[in-house]
Amino acid sequence: MASAEEHGEQRGAGVEDQLDRLWTPHRMAYIKGENRPADGEADGCPFCVAPKLPDEQGLVVARGEHVYAVLNLYPYNSGHLMVCPYRHVADYTDLDGPEMTELGRFTQQAMRVIRDGSGAHGFNIGMNQGSVAGAGIAGHLHQHIVPRWGGDTNFMPVVGRTKVLPQLLADTRALLADAWDRA
Repeated sequence: MASAEEHGEQRGAGVEDQLDRLWTPHRMAYIKGENRPADGEADGCPFCVAPKLPDEQGLVVARGEHVYAVLNLYPYNSGHLMVCPYRHVADYTDLDGPEMTELGRFTQQAMRVIRDGSGAHGFNIGMNQGSVAGAGIAGHLHQHIVPRWGGDTNFMPVVGRTKVLPQLLADTRALLADAWDRA
């Protein structure tokens, strides 16, 4: 086992614990809530901004009349999509009929596309309503579609508090957008 000095660590800066580390510094922006609008504010809302960008830049997979499908910037698993109304609305009970119908259709389509494209064995589907319920962006409703595979929960998130994702977001977006068009 290499010593702390051999790894460039200084004595006193940390105790050698024989653990390897996977650094995910990009997640710090999410943890700190950087660029997260205050509850209810549309100004700077990432779900209002994303559909105004080119699809590749905004990670938009598909667009409908009332809702769109977008990759989660901080996914739980590869292929983690969200379906969002274009309208900045926070609560599911405030969706109008056409928004609610299209949100349901897009959720079904997302499941088909992810299942066909990646062989997902199952899904977690849901939305967190309000900050106290875990909504990271509570002011703009979004439904999560998280693909799951047998054995995808392993020691990494449980012990290492790290998620290993096998595909870059740009590659996942291209795969799902192509599959969406064919489905």
